[in-house]
Amino acid sequence: MSASGFPLARRLRAGETVYTAWCSLASPLVAEYIAREGFAAVVLDQQHGLYDIATVAHGIGSVRAAGASPITRVPLNDFPSASRALDVGIEAVIAPMINTVTLAKEFVGAMKYPPLGERSWGPARAAALAGIPDLKDYFKAANDATLALAMIETREAVANVDAIAATDGIDGLFVGPFDLSIALSNGAVLDPYTKDVDAALDVILAAASKHKKIPGIFCASADVAVGAAKRGFRFIAVGTDLAFLRAGTAAQLKTLGIGPKAEKSGLPPV
Repeated sequence: MSASGFPLARRLRAGETVYTAWCSLASPLVAEYIAREGFAAVVLDQQHGLYDIATVAHGIGSVRAAGASPITRVPLNDFPSASRALDVGIEAVIAPMINTVTLAKEFVGAMKYPPLGERSWGPARAAALAGIPDLKDYFKAANDATLALAMIETREAVANVDAIAATDGIDGLFVGPFDLSIALSNGAVLDPYTKDVDAALDVILAAASKHKKIPGIFCASADVAVGAAKRGFRFIAVGTDLAFLRAGTAAQLKTLGIGPKAEKSGLPPV
């Protein structure tokens, strides 16, 4: 398989740090323009965002046209959507709430061809977008060229993270820090910067390192993302399309001296 056809896996497996934008507004055009500004990858969110498989399919083409790698987050426990996204050309899938080895194996089952999983055959568009004329070539390399990223965002997931990371076919661990803060505080706070979350990040990074898996995380701002990279995370989501839209609009209104006062609540969680 051509390395240029699926660059995200190649870059991450080579040890690079990759920053991705996070898009929830179900606008392939917005995702494309964000990618054209320089992000190497763009997540099209089906869990808390407005994307569905149809808009994801359009978004994949738009993001690829901008020279970036398309990724999606599927809805909770919707592993069939992972297979469909792969068939239409997604390069990586993030699955929420992978709390146990059983769920990790179910996710792998949808993501990988045998012997790792049970992914069904039908990648015509994926192969076409990647410039692979012979589907046999796609089949031989697909398991390595596409990424299964398990979200670690609950107390149970942290407790099981070593076993989840050891699961064959799981390519990376992706931290959802907002949900993790809720879970670790038993619902008391929504704060991704608590000591409990910080300690859990060490555990997750250690599991990823031990099992040679890609460590990823969502960050609410570029400043936080830079810190995450220094800490050892290599697949890092930065902000959201909605947050970018609000920030850009607010900056223009501030210059004009109109509009509501800037909110202090920060970016929307994922």
